[in-house]
Amino acid sequence: MAFTPNGKHLVAGQWLDGNGTFTSSPAHGPAHAFAVGTVELVNRAAEAAEEAFLSYGYSSRATRAAFLRAIADEIEARAEAITEIGTQETGLPVARLQGERGRTTGQLRLFADHIEKGDFLDRRFDAAQPDRQPAPRPEIRLIQRPIGPVAVFGASNFPLAFSTAGGDTAAALAAGCPVVVKGHSAHPGTGEIVAEAVLAAIEKTGVHPGVFSLIQGGNRQVGEAVVQHPLIKAVGFTGSLAGGRALFNLCAARPEPIPFFGELGSVNPMFLLPEAMKARAEGLGQGWAGSLTMGAGQFCTNPGIAVVTDGADADRFTAAAVEALSKVGPQTMLTDGIAKAYHDGQARFESRNTVKPLLTTQSSGREALPNLFEISGEQFLADHALSEEVFGPLGLVVRVSSVDEMEKLARNFEGQLTATIHMDAGDLDDAKRLRPVLERKAGRVLVNGFPTGVEVVDSMVHGGPYPASTNFGATSVGTLSIRRFLRPVSYQNMPECLLPEDFLN
Repeated sequence: MAFTPNGKHLVAGQWLDGNGTFTSSPAHGPAHAFAVGTVELVNRAAEAAEEAFLSYGYSSRATRAAFLRAIADEIEARAEAITEIGTQETGLPVARLQGERGRTTGQLRLFADHIEKGDFLDRRFDAAQPDRQPAPRPEIRLIQRPIGPVAVFGASNFPLAFSTAGGDTAAALAAGCPVVVKGHSAHPGTGEIVAEAVLAAIEKTGVHPGVFSLIQGGNRQVGEAVVQHPLIKAVGFTGSLAGGRALFNLCAARPEPIPFFGELGSVNPMFLLPEAMKARAEGLGQGWAGSLTMGAGQFCTNPGIAVVTDGADADRFTAAAVEALSKVGPQTMLTDGIAKAYHDGQARFESRNTVKPLLTTQSSGREALPNLFEISGEQFLADHALSEEVFGPLGLVVRVSSVDEMEKLARNFEGQLTATIHMDAGDLDDAKRLRPVLERKAGRVLVNGFPTGVEVVDSMVHGGPYPASTNFGATSVGTLSIRRFLRPVSYQNMPECLLPEDFLN
């Protein structure tokens, strides 16, 4: 059954209009009108979230787990309709949307299982020592507690897994924090149908309706109002470096500064060591091309830079990459704005006389074709703009003279989500030199793989030093991401009857 959006905001269980409308810009299919968000709606949603926190923030883990599983069930009940409008709005293929829906429901259920186990509470206990000299020691207990209402910004490139009921929302709800979602204007219909699923789960489980609100976009002031609202205690964001940094600054400038967990940008460099290149340069070039063009390169872990040692093996690698990339046809990008930014990024590379084009294409409109360029290590280090992310299927080969220069290059990279080493057994000594450098630069260090594809598991880190993210100690994927929305509280000489129930079960 087709889904026709009502075009309204969901605030604390009620579908509400705004002041004026904006029209969606789908890749194909019908456009729809959506109510523009307002500052007043932000106020209503934040106040409802604070009211909900008084019950939801102190609810049992079993209650929150049931709610998360109910959201997953309701999303699956709307599976076909979600896929239909999601593909229309974003241009992503059906299989991609189906896989992303599975990731979304899977991480909701993963968090449900995680909080039921209770390990995330990090419960600690130091018994009293009344006879200790020269002063007695009191009894002290520690536990992690939810921080309060959280704001989440939907991501353009993941309309399900990083948006309305995606990873940030799932982590916050698991922690006991109500959520106010600022929907992304690139896929408002997808956001609305997922919000409909969340509302159905609220009604099914009986949690306070203020635990979740969705305010559509169309107005820059809405995003600013969300991060500046005094009842919002943290923000989760996935998006551009410029937009994220502006919101980060607003969070820091508040009378009460709050943490801004922004995932902003990364070129995810790969370092291809000599023995690996000697053994399989062609295969590495082909594999890179596949990773570089997956989803039109619109992944935050897209490996945009390959660092290789100059020579015949590098020639084989680049030739294989060019051959594979030349066979990739045009792909639809998520928005007109993202397509323009990709075309502008290509123009930035083409304007440098230090950069050698290996494969250049002419894209138009919302379509993208792959491009590949090459530069020396010395020239790359002299031009910081070439190390900035181009969101799309554009790659840069950086040729260095030796592994020593490769290590120097690694030390000069800014923070990344991922860094990859391609190696064979004979490269072990060189890899040992690189690994400690790269672990200071990235949240995830890979060997002999490609970083596109982020496993949603306990051990995943999807974050890294700035500008990959604004908080190097956090992750936006995996169960560790719940820690962003918790804070430790110590209880000294607290009678057992006053302790949080999580101490007791």
